[in-house]
Amino acid sequence: MASLSYKPDGDTIKQFMKDESFFRGLRGPVGSGKSVSCCIEILRRALEQKIGVDGKRKSRWAVIRNTNPQLKTTTIKTWLDWFPEEEWGKFHWSVPYTHHIKKGELDVEVIFLALDRPEDVKKLLSLELTGAWINEAREIPKSIIDACTMRVGRFPSMRDGGPSWYGVIADTNPPDTDHWWSILAGEAVIPDYITKQEAKMLVKPDNWRFWNQPPAMKEVFDGDGHLNTYDENKDKENGKNLTPNYYSNIIRGKTKSWIDVYILNKLGQIEDGKPVYEMYRRDVHVAKSDVAIMKDAPIYVGIDFGLTPACVFGQRVRGRWLIIDELVAEDMGILRFSDLMKQKMAEYLPRNFVVFGDPAGDHRAQTDESTPFQILRGRGISARPAPSNDVMLRLESVNVTLSRMIDGDSGMLIDPKCVNIIKGFDGGYHYRRMQVSGERYDEKPNKNRFSHIHDALQYMLLGAGEGRKLTIGGKTSKVVVAKRNFDVFGNKPKHYNERRR
Repeated sequence: MASLSYKPDGDTIKQFMKDESFFRGLRGPVGSGKSVSCCIEILRRALEQKIGVDGKRKSRWAVIRNTNPQLKTTTIKTWLDWFPEEEWGKFHWSVPYTHHIKKGELDVEVIFLALDRPEDVKKLLSLELTGAWINEAREIPKSIIDACTMRVGRFPSMRDGGPSWYGVIADTNPPDTDHWWSILAGEAVIPDYITKQEAKMLVKPDNWRFWNQPPAMKEVFDGDGHLNTYDENKDKENGKNLTPNYYSNIIRGKTKSWIDVYILNKLGQIEDGKPVYEMYRRDVHVAKSDVAIMKDAPIYVGIDFGLTPACVFGQRVRGRWLIIDELVAEDMGILRFSDLMKQKMAEYLPRNFVVFGDPAGDHRAQTDESTPFQILRGRGISARPAPSNDVMLRLESVNVTLSRMIDGDSGMLIDPKCVNIIKGFDGGYHYRRMQVSGERYDEKPNKNRFSHIHDALQYMLLGAGEGRKLTIGGKTSKVVVAKRNFDVFGNKPKHYNERRR
């Protein structure tokens, strides 16, 4: 057996590893030893697996990260730092990446999967596993967690003695306050936009346990109660494995929000990257109170499809865009989401609706002959594809709106209840910093939970004619709106009392 020496530095990590819960989550600051403890936990559970009839302790684990680059440069790197090939056997770099460790009576297969690879997601749904490790769970949708809970406990099979322990472990830096982790951990309330049935899925099961590590530093306030500086926290975990002044060095030049999340272990919005829209200013583009709904103006709707669907509601009044509402869901197909859309749209009847969606939604899914647009029309929602799915065109449709001035006012005004759109504008929707020297970022916005609602905003604006010069060879074109009103629910025309929200 290859040699390995590990001693957890911190009571929280110790309790996390001793815990026998079916799902265990560990949240903590950067550098607190979360990922390493999960690596060791896989090996520890493998060594505790009872010996089968063949004299081997057999187990199989899946390790999951949101993207392939992060999986290779961060998760797998950490794993191989502790289980190098020269001591623990060859690592197979063909997809799916696999480290099959065979040492004496130990036989453990560790499969590394990335969610941005469809073949990896398909593989996950077919695996027979002992356990699963979700690395950086704040970036993973709840549907993947649920999928993992259905795949663990299946290896070794019961005819071979079954697993001695099975379950899911997860680690993360602090997520936002409305993330599924925050809700299940009991640190945030369930959003009001989801149904009662869906809310039941966000109630923590009895066999789930969440652990929070102490902050790496502490805030120091002056006599007037203003934040003055930060001091090292003597109770921080994994400090013995860090260089002197590790935290005091890395906080230099960082924003308070970054320090709150990555160092103080506070729930909050992650602003790690370059905001997409440099023209955006919260004090200019976000209303101080509810935005009044215009009586005679149609309501435009933008939709982004997928398992994290989102839609935006807006009005264009004398060239100015009023972003009046939003709808965001998770782990939901287009059929259920269309019901939520209809409920939301009913709040604004009898106004006309002009609906644009992701052009990719005009293609049939492999599992269904119907397209999302066909499904919407079948539910009484007349939607059409946006003119283009080109990222630069979509971003330009927003930029021209943000930079526009109408009678001294901004070209876009956002209702404060559109919290996801606002958080995206504030930095949640960003270009990811590249792992290279200097200030370099990805060319396309990062795909995260804020990108879906902003994709929907882009489809709405582009469909309504913003940025249209770029789509039709420099010539402007008016958006044709039918003179006849249509009922989104497919009912006969009715008379409604006009109301404002």
